[in-house]
Amino acid sequence: MIVIPSDRLDAILARHEIVTATLSAGETEAESFVQLSRELAELDDVVAAIRAFRAAEADLEGVEAMLSEGDPEMRALAFEEKPEAEAARDAAGRALQLLLLPKDAADEKSAILEVRAGTGGDEAALFAGDLFRMYARYADLKGWRVEVISESPGTVGGYREVVAEVKGRGVFAKLKFESGAHRVQRVPETETQGRIHTSAATVAVLPEAEEVDVQVNDADLKIDTMRAQGAGGQHVNKTESAIRITHVPSGIVVFVQEERSQHKNRARAMAVLRARLYEQERSQKDAARAADRRAQVGSGDRSERIRTYNFPQARVTDHRINLTLYRLEEVLAGTALDELVDALSAEHQAALLAAEGLA
Repeated sequence: MIVIPSDRLDAILARHEIVTATLSAGETEAESFVQLSRELAELDDVVAAIRAFRAAEADLEGVEAMLSEGDPEMRALAFEEKPEAEAARDAAGRALQLLLLPKDAADEKSAILEVRAGTGGDEAALFAGDLFRMYARYADLKGWRVEVISESPGTVGGYREVVAEVKGRGVFAKLKFESGAHRVQRVPETETQGRIHTSAATVAVLPEAEEVDVQVNDADLKIDTMRAQGAGGQHVNKTESAIRITHVPSGIVVFVQEERSQHKNRARAMAVLRARLYEQERSQKDAARAADRRAQVGSGDRSERIRTYNFPQARVTDHRINLTLYRLEEVLAGTALDELVDALSAEHQAALLAAEGLA
């Protein structure tokens, strides 16, 4: 049975009435009007869910009242209706519970995706390439846009490091639990004895931050320009288009050389810098909640092993929720990644429900 404190629901309904009345009066300043309008938009869905839940509760109470009546036909009818009324009440309650959970302000944002080869040499770089392609295919299925910001190819393929913007609504909500250490177990093409090797890559997913989210003081930046390195033809070697930005207070360094335009490289470097600073600030503010997440689905720390991709057994195991899928090829193709993503989200929601006393 789902139990939601009635006084909490009453308080939400009362706040909804106050905000509605304040906006209707038309006497608020522009800034307050925008804030109240946003609050009302968020409250509208919750209020609708509260009313649906209470209506379902009232229907169930009506059925239970019929069960206590003396008329045998009415009791028989109520007995048949009760399971359906209970199911409707529980469904409305679960929908309401999810709306009452604390909102992650970054969930609707685009994201910065960083994939780096870890231990394992060339094989780790190849695996980093596999992971990046998995996310790129997944993004394509979701209708998101992927733009590489910087890349450092491996000597035999894959990437030593690749950083990209993943543009779209709700990207961070879907990908945020991908942060951590990913491990692969397979026989490398260069292995003549057929032995299974283990290597790793790390993934970081950061919410893309706007200028309003993070204030960066120009005086805190050390900006260097230089000639781009690697592939790109004669033009790359002749112009100082590459940009390296160091945020002195935090020590964060961002290097971008993908574009021929110094201006574009600087803009992209600033986007990555803001994302890293925003995530740093979020991590500090959410320290207590992060402790709860660690107990449930892991912290998302890049040093934490979160998932293993075993090629000989065609399986993928997420160690945070002990979920194993024997669909390795489909996961790496992006088509089955949602099974892992949705399971992690459900576990996270369960942890939040328990923390809020709603489970």
